[in-house]
Amino acid sequence: MLYNQDLLEELNVLARYNLESTQEGIKIHKDAAPEVIAAAQRLFDKGLTDHKDGGYLTSLGLEVAEKVQAVLTILCTETN
Repeated sequence: MLYNQDLLEELNVLARYNLESTQEGIKIHKDAAPEVIAAAQRLFDKGLTDHKDGGYLTSLGLEVAEKVQAVLTILCTETN
C-alpha cells in the first residue's frame, strides 16, 4: 500500500494531538481546509477519535498517534 493524499491528511491530523495529556483533544473548525475536515471524519469513522471534528483519541487512536509521532520524530531528525 502506497501513501495517498487522504492518508497523509489523516497522519497530519494525528500528528497534531498532544500525547502528553489524554485530556487534551483537538477541534477541527468548520472553516478548516476541506481535506482536513474530511480526514477528521475518516479518523472518526475508523474509531480513532471520539468526534467527527477531532475530539479526543480513543485507545486505538492513542496507540496509532503514538506510532505516527514516533515515525515523524525519527524521520525529521537530522543526521550528521
